[in-house]
Amino acid sequence: MGPPSITHLFHLPLTPLQDVIVTPGHSLYTRLVSRSWSQVGSNSSLWAQLLGGKGACVPLRGWPGGNAGVCPQPFPLGPFKIPQILPLPGTRTALGWERSSRPRAAWGRLPGTAAVPSAMGPLLLVLLYLLRCVSGLPFYSGFYYSNNPNGWNPGNGHGEGVFSGVKLVVETPEETLFSHRGANVTLPCHYHYEPALLSLRPVRVKWWKLSENGAPEQDVLVAIGLRHRSFGDYRGRVRLRQDGEREVSLQIRELRLEDSGRYRCEVIDGLEDESGLVELELRGVVFPYQHPWGRYQLNFLEAQRACAEQDAVVASFEQLFRAWEEGLDWCNAGWLQDASVRYPIARARQPCGGLGLAPGVRSYGPRHRRLRRYDAFCFAPALRGQVYYREHPEKLTLAEAKEACREDGAHIAKVGQLFAAWKFRGLDRCDAGWLADGSARYPVVHPRPNCGPPEPGVRSFGFPDPQSREYGVYCYRPR
Repeated sequence: MGPPSITHLFHLPLTPLQDVIVTPGHSLYTRLVSRSWSQVGSNSSLWAQLLGGKGACVPLRGWPGGNAGVCPQPFPLGPFKIPQILPLPGTRTALGWERSSRPRAAWGRLPGTAAVPSAMGPLLLVLLYLLRCVSGLPFYSGFYYSNNPNGWNPGNGHGEGVFSGVKLVVETPEETLFSHRGANVTLPCHYHYEPALLSLRPVRVKWWKLSENGAPEQDVLVAIGLRHRSFGDYRGRVRLRQDGEREVSLQIRELRLEDSGRYRCEVIDGLEDESGLVELELRGVVFPYQHPWGRYQLNFLEAQRACAEQDAVVASFEQLFRAWEEGLDWCNAGWLQDASVRYPIARARQPCGGLGLAPGVRSYGPRHRRLRRYDAFCFAPALRGQVYYREHPEKLTLAEAKEACREDGAHIAKVGQLFAAWKFRGLDRCDAGWLADGSARYPVVHPRPNCGPPEPGVRSFGFPDPQSREYGVYCYRPR
């Protein structure tokens, strides 16, 4: 058995759109109080026990669409107003309460009444009553200026005259910008208003680099007028170029490998802000790299370190995909910048995914960064220095090769530098030479007999014995 249920029905004569004022002297008030003492006893009044009690329900019948009910919080004992609704012909309006231990969606003794959480009751009654008096609410969408100090101005309040619907537009280039490591570059960004404004307005400008391949966003520069502040690795290398009217371009000096990526230019004018995207890419070459011990020896962190030692970084998927479009074909899977593992196939064959698959970049998906081991795909930027084959009367050991480069005012070249010289400087030599990692390689731009396979590329002899005297050396002299 549940808690006792008490229902009171009071039949009220109604007139259309009329309010009933209930005061302590009102007949309804008297009837409610008398009923409460006779039914509930002397524990409390009906207002606190029933109207304010948990699960109290006030169903309002006579709505054109059916019945409705609300369960309010305790009402004040002073005067209050009950809005009445015009009932349908042949119907009657009843005010009922039911006491229960918990609110229910429908009350068994009063079909058609619904329980509303007690905390919502007063708010719902007030809103229903106020909506009768509200014909419309103000609506704002857009960017407004006003020189009226007493007017409504969601913008920052400056400008000449009243401009309605002024739009802030930020323009950045759609094409990717290409540069090389060590160079200076300008990322263009301009803004204007539609329709045009006659006077210049103070704006706030923010540049930041977007998150890519798991790396967090990086703040680059913020500026207000002639004052600006740069952040992190960009401190001291960036400034805002404001040569032209409404120009907020970003200048970066001494580009680094890590500067490649997408940058956002944001212009803020009061409550209005717009932004544009600029993509910066460093020219470079993607190459596969294996550990000296052989295939699939690198976890993700070791792959990052191995690429860095070869004057490169782990390649992104976009860089690998572009290399595949240019003809890169490699059947060993390698790490990419987002910790996924992939390999590019230009010619389908059985050991490389099968003959049934079309050429493309095969994917193993994301892999555990520490536990799984593969090769690496590295990205080396274009060179500012020179890679050359050191002419020597005889072949050298690895130690002798390093010393020969030092004597020539250079140092032994790294794998990434040799690939970049082959790709961007057209280095073509059919003589194998030592590199800094202990491997022996040679670059071929124009394939020919007795010079390896018929495709251009950088040939590799692997990692010979460091004491072997079968190779020359490739040196790198920076500018």
